[in-house]
Amino acid sequence: MKIGVIHSSFRLETRASIMKAAEIGLNGIQLYTTKGDLDPKNLSATGREDLKKFVADQGLEISALCGDFGGHGFTDAATLDWRVGRTKEVVDLAVDLGTNVVTTHIGVVPEDRTNEAWAMMLQSLPEVGTYASERGVFLATETGPEPAALLAELLDELNNPGIRANYDPANLVMVVGDDPVKGVFALAKYIVHTHAKDGIKLEKGYKEVPLGEGGVDFPAYVKALWEIGFDGFFTIEREVGDDPVADIVKAKDFLSNLAKELK
Repeated sequence: MKIGVIHSSFRLETRASIMKAAEIGLNGIQLYTTKGDLDPKNLSATGREDLKKFVADQGLEISALCGDFGGHGFTDAATLDWRVGRTKEVVDLAVDLGTNVVTTHIGVVPEDRTNEAWAMMLQSLPEVGTYASERGVFLATETGPEPAALLAELLDELNNPGIRANYDPANLVMVVGDDPVKGVFALAKYIVHTHAKDGIKLEKGYKEVPLGEGGVDFPAYVKALWEIGFDGFFTIEREVGDDPVADIVKAKDFLSNLAKELK
């Protein structure tokens, strides 16, 4: 099992986060690249080469870049041109840094196919998907705002080699109450990266919790991913908590022990 972490989960400066990931024995790191020092606009060619070497020197692999610019994804006409352009910049950064996955949120997929959002996704996503594919990169939308089966329907209709899925089981549990194990099979041919996160759905809202303490049946979930042939990263994401480093170490140990038990 390849285990990584989103660098921002440490809440440390970029290079300190990378070093911490190596220190605790992780295999990879996902870099959040939409702002600050990792924004593509702030990284020169030399800076990109230096960052790539720094990660490699720590014995780490860049599992993916996060290219999520917030907002309503690719369904907001007012920001669509800007978002497409910025996403292409992150794709180019991924090529320069030697990773082939950029994760994002495309917006909420509507159940009603006559909804304007559905049409806008079908119109806008092929441009960025094709751009990514031609450069050997996948643009992977994160699961959660809608059931996995509904997302699979959209991806089927798009039928674009560059558009794939970043599977976050906790989002499915917390936001829509979907079964993340069944969802793996619904999205089997699209999953290229995963987030290791857990949570529970509340009467009002949701709560993120440490791995193994929420609604994700991790043994069944990991088995399902292995069954479909997934051999990519389980990238820890921790967005809450007073001691993120301790939580990330706990998550890493949880996943490592689980992998041993399942094998």
